[in-house]
Formats: sequence, structure tokens, C-alpha cells
Amino acid sequence: MTPAPRDIDAWAECLFDAEAVRFAIDRIAVRIALDLAEARPVVVCVMNGGLPFTAALLARLAFPLEVDYVHAKRYREAAPGEHPRGAELCVRVAPAHALEGRSVLLVDDVLDEGATLEALKALVEERGASAVRTAVLVDKAVAGRAFAADYAALSAPDRYLVGWGMDYNGWYRNLQAIYALEDLA
Repeated sequence: MTPAPRDIDAWAECLFDAEAVRFAIDRIAVRIALDLAEARPVVVCVMNGGLPFTAALLARLAFPLEVDYVHAKRYREAAPGEHPRGAELCVRVAPAHALEGRSVLLVDDVLDEGATLEALKALVEERGASAVRTAVLVDKAVAGRAFAADYAALSAPDRYLVGWGMDYNGWYRNLQAIYALEDLA
């Protein structure tokens, strides 16, 4: 059984405390504002994991923009004691905005292998977006990955992460710090 969130410090390593995460989001928001303020972009949140990061980012972007979301899932629930593993991408809900000729910023929680964000970028491009940029809260150091995000607030080792939208079987998305889970096997 997975320990309750109140016990997470006893079984997971805190990689970034709440203050470090907020500072990183402040920094990346400045970079995004410098690049996209004149573009009047559509900010597309990748649900569910991208929700906390998108909300924090939007609070820091003081220029005209529109907000939409895409609900895509690649991970399936894991058996107790195992990490969830990737599977085929399933787009449950596509963005509702007309994206033709628009600048789009896709926002997600973490960049692992890059398959999800790369596929979603292609989806938005197919819908006619004139420019597509990607932003992630955490860029994990995954060996051999070809896809790179345009903006990454934090860099982390290739470990299983929770907090700030990243979850373990649906739990821990609400944590204000980012933790690396110990080996569950």
C-alpha cells in the first residue's frame, strides 16, 4: 500500500521544496513573457498533470492570452509496489479553440521520454497553429530522448517524480514540493 501524503518525507526524497519550485516558475514566466507577449497565444494545458503548473504560470503572465486544454493519457495505473509505465497515447479531449494561424503554448508537468508532448505538438500543428512552443515544469534527464521542450523550469534526474501535478496512481498531484520516489520493488 502506498503511504499517505503526510508520510512522504519518510519514504521519498524531496528534490525541490516549494520555494525552489515557485522561484523556477517565476524565472520561466519571464522567459515566456519576453517571447510570447506580443503573440496573444493560446495556452493549452495538458490535463491532468499540467494543471498546477499551468495555473501558477498563468498567474504570472500579464499579457493577453487565451486558455484551453487537451486531455491526453499515456500512463496506466500500476500494481501496488510498481511504477506506472507508458502505453499508447490516448487523446480524450482535444483543444476546443480554433488554432489555425495561432501561436500555441503547450504546458505539461514533466518531460520524460517526450512521446506525449511530441505527439500533442504534432496534433496542434495539424490543426493549423502558426507556431507551437512547449513548456514543462520538470525536464527529466532521460537518455536518448530526441524531443526537447522549449521551456523547462527545472531539471531532474530520471527518477519517478510526484508533486506539482505529477502523480503515482492519481495521488500526490497536489504536493507543493517535488519528490522522487524510492524504488517501490
